[in-house]
Amino acid sequence: MALISVPQLVHQSVGAMIDLDGTMVDTIGDFSEAVAAMLRDLELPSIDASRIENMVGKGTEHLLLSVLTHVISANGHADAQQRADALMPQALRSYHQHYERINGQFSRVFPGVIEGLELLRSKGLKLACLTNKPTAFAVELLDAKGMRGYFSCVFGGDAFERKKPDPMPLLKTCEALGTRPGNTLMVGDSSNDARAAHAAGCKVVLVTYGYNHGEPIRGVKADGFVDSLTELVAS
Repeated sequence: MALISVPQLVHQSVGAMIDLDGTMVDTIGDFSEAVAAMLRDLELPSIDASRIENMVGKGTEHLLLSVLTHVISANGHADAQQRADALMPQALRSYHQHYERINGQFSRVFPGVIEGLELLRSKGLKLACLTNKPTAFAVELLDAKGMRGYFSCVFGGDAFERKKPDPMPLLKTCEALGTRPGNTLMVGDSSNDARAAHAAGCKVVLVTYGYNHGEPIRGVKADGFVDSLTELVAS
């Protein structure tokens, strides 16, 4: 049986949920700046930006706990996990304060994203932004990059009781869009997006340029891959 193409998947869909970090916007610069400032506040050693990229995608708490555990462990402490857990409340306060200040200043929209959103909108698809980033930060970033108007709703990692890769955010977003999971496409950059989509009963297309926790994206089970969001729609 012939495999269905990505444009055919889009043609069969009435809605699409699109991830933010690593899919639409390269936000590693923002993460790195906020993390660096947080570590200074906590008087902890710095972390290389290349390591942060592999920690992104599972929500703010996971990012900060991973960073803290890494820098404390690298400093020779055997009980790094326990020390990191104890520092989390202070780390979260500091990180949120700094991230709010710099949100969008050190990030860039990936090539083809605006054009891809225009194409999807021209096809009449209902669009939602679904990310594990806190909702307020997601809305601010979309506003700063001129993309908020493409989405009828924006849901972050704090919008529901559970985050991706749990299917709940996708199912709740389909409810908000008024679409069924079976005809709503998930577009993301990681195994988190793919696992959530499979569990929710949605088709999933992954971009090849995202983060994916440092793992090869084409090794993830998905319904299709694109090098640009413009490839979602046939020319």
